[in-house]
Amino acid sequence: MAFARPARKTLRRLYQGLVLLSVLALAPMTWAWLDSSDSRVVADTGGWLTRVPASQVALVLGAGLFSGHPSPFLARRLDIAAELYRAGKVKALLLSGDNSRKEYDEPTAMRDYLRARGVPDAVMVLDYAGFDTWDSCVRARQVFGAERLTVVTQVFHLPRAVTLCRTAGLTTFGVGDDSAKQWAVTTYASATRELFATGKAFADALLLHSDPVYPGPRETSLRRILAQPGAPGA
Repeated sequence: MAFARPARKTLRRLYQGLVLLSVLALAPMTWAWLDSSDSRVVADTGGWLTRVPASQVALVLGAGLFSGHPSPFLARRLDIAAELYRAGKVKALLLSGDNSRKEYDEPTAMRDYLRARGVPDAVMVLDYAGFDTWDSCVRARQVFGAERLTVVTQVFHLPRAVTLCRTAGLTTFGVGDDSAKQWAVTTYASATRELFATGKAFADALLLHSDPVYPGPRETSLRRILAQPGAPGA
């Protein structure tokens, strides 16, 4: 039995539809890459610390726990944040992660990791409601009162993180870990998911103007640290 071939007009419309879908899918990624292109650097490249401007606070985004301890991705973010603090690039560290369940507490694990590496408790501020990148950025501005920050994450996530924080009203620079050097498979899988995550971010930030899951109340701990003499970027 012979099957009729689709009409040329039908094929043309199908092709045009696929092209349109591709453009729509790539638009959020293009938005993030272009918006952040002049404001990000890869850690551990030549002279990277000198290219990071002084700012008020390093925003470290959660990236999962393994048996209650920071995942390799998260540990590397914390190491970079500690370097920024020791180099005098930031005065405070805002540790933003998920504590939606009693048995899962990213910010406390992040603090304990940094404390064990000599970072004083007095410069660390914990955000227990950083459930995604947009929430962390909005809360940094609206809840903790940050104005200028350096966001720390992996390179594949950096354009989205910088752009979302800028869209939330923060003057933002970004430092990223090139995790492909050590964890190539995990990095490439995560980078693939960025396509979908950036689409959601585009909708949250520009179309829906979504509020964070927990929009308040205001915290004063970060402002107290920044009010001390010599706060970078203050």
